[in-house]
Amino acid sequence: MMVVGIGSDLVHISRIEAVLERRGEAFAKRILRAEELLFFSQKKTSRQRAVFLAKRFAAKEALSKALKTGIGKVSWQHILVNNTASGAPEITLFDHALDVCRALGAATIHLSLSDEQDMALAFVVLSD
Repeated sequence: MMVVGIGSDLVHISRIEAVLERRGEAFAKRILRAEELLFFSQKKTSRQRAVFLAKRFAAKEALSKALKTGIGKVSWQHILVNNTASGAPEITLFDHALDVCRALGAATIHLSLSDEQDMALAFVVLSD
């Protein structure tokens, strides 16, 4: 396995919570794909929604760093963060994000997500 990209991101959950309070679901719709919005809307509390969104935000930022583009060059909507049947987080790419990933020679995306108190962390490794 050869590593072709690494990215990480750390997000204050309280910042995401504050943005959600100000902008409501419009902010979530900007960051999340329809599949992710379904799970977001099923969260019972505003804190659970903020944690969910913070982890997806961090994962997408970390991926954009691993792709060496930053989030401005790939769309939030071209990145899907979901979970396998066993609960492990995974990323699926679409459109330009997928093209950039392939151009780097990456065949596999490894994703780790964590949250503790007010922080959400994502770490992404791209490998051939």
